[in-house]
Amino acid sequence: IRSPDDIWDEITAAAEHPGLTGAPKLMPIKTRIVMLQSGMRSAVGMKIQGPDLESIERFGLEVEALLKQLPAIEASAVLADRIVGKPYLELDIKRAEIAHHGLSITEVQDVIQIAIGGRTLTRTVEGRERYPVRVRYMREERDELEALRRVLVPGRHGEQVPLEQLVDFRYVRGPQMIRSEDTFLNGYVTWDPAKGVGEVESVQAAAEHIARAIADGRITVPTGVSYRFAGTYENQQRSQARLLILVPVALAIIFVLLYLQFRRTGTALMVFSGMALAAAGGFLLIWLYGQPWFLAATPFDIDLRELLQVGDTRVTVAVWVGFLALFGVATDNGVIVATYLTQSFAGARPSSVAEIRERVIEAGHRRVRPCLMTTATTLLALLPVVTSRGRGADLMVPMALPTVGGVGLTLVTLLTVPVLFSLARELELWRDGLRRGPDDEVPDEVPDAEERAHA
Repeated sequence: IRSPDDIWDEITAAAEHPGLTGAPKLMPIKTRIVMLQSGMRSAVGMKIQGPDLESIERFGLEVEALLKQLPAIEASAVLADRIVGKPYLELDIKRAEIAHHGLSITEVQDVIQIAIGGRTLTRTVEGRERYPVRVRYMREERDELEALRRVLVPGRHGEQVPLEQLVDFRYVRGPQMIRSEDTFLNGYVTWDPAKGVGEVESVQAAAEHIARAIADGRITVPTGVSYRFAGTYENQQRSQARLLILVPVALAIIFVLLYLQFRRTGTALMVFSGMALAAAGGFLLIWLYGQPWFLAATPFDIDLRELLQVGDTRVTVAVWVGFLALFGVATDNGVIVATYLTQSFAGARPSSVAEIRERVIEAGHRRVRPCLMTTATTLLALLPVVTSRGRGADLMVPMALPTVGGVGLTLVTLLTVPVLFSLARELELWRDGLRRGPDDEVPDEVPDAEERAHA
């Protein structure tokens, strides 16, 4: 046993027994939070609404049997509410019999209430405490059906009539719990995603499977019954919808800041190209974390996979937040290199391709150490987060992985930015040569782009 998942697997294996059903893998505090959010004791599930409890339960059981066939859902954790099934004892008063004995319905009901449930007559005050005074039959006189049948009801003329002569006793099946939402009765079908499957993916697979089953006629939705998926899945959908807006806005703001720094669209695009490398590095590290051979080494008897918590990582909201943080630091190396290159070419224009490349190589050599130090400090700062355990680690580790992978891969900008910058300068030199002609001299110093723009 090396993780909480291993403990849960052992519990599930020990609880496999005919007639027993599984339960969602939730801790008490998390269960409370999930119930406050969705009303269910599971992170994902389905809410079925309908006009009566029987049709809700029948449709829920059909959905339960259907979902157990899906590989994206843990079959042992699929559970539909057994709404109707609790035994109830009903006492049906015989109106003709009580009229024969000269009794009223109220008198018979009073005897039943006192015998079974009890009636509060008064309250007694004992200092600062108050206690109800209730009259009721003793337990041995009401704990069995035969004892209830022998309960005596005083007649109008003083005779004692057994209760079984005045009422019919019968057991009926009734609801164990009645839930309602939006003025409709409802029931739940809950489940857990299979190992390595996200909550959103499991809900999408369930929705498609149920829709196909309804279209094929394998299950039938009763009249007046509707269903919808609920749980933390809804929160993830809302978060993803917000991220679809926030991520492009963040990228646009970063590009605007780069343009304000360099005042040239081309240079800003060169530095901005590091975003693609950073995103690729983040996704690459997430993919590597899911491979069994990645970091499968034990130097100095230290299991690197356990130390760095290598395992399957799903692309959740926490991962996208990590990508947002990555985009904020992904252009650091590019800004360092591009700033020095811009300063190196300021105030002078090289007359040949060889001179351009010489300046670019010199600037690249001078910026290697600052870029390596920037990357190293970022990775070292994230190392405690990647190796952290305990509360919050399940969110912090996926959030840090994109930044670690992306920052590591942005070292490639030490090559891409100088190459792109050199290519842009060589194209400018070629265009200027076409405009000047072969007999024109190249001035030793010419105004840079900003001075020419002002001119």
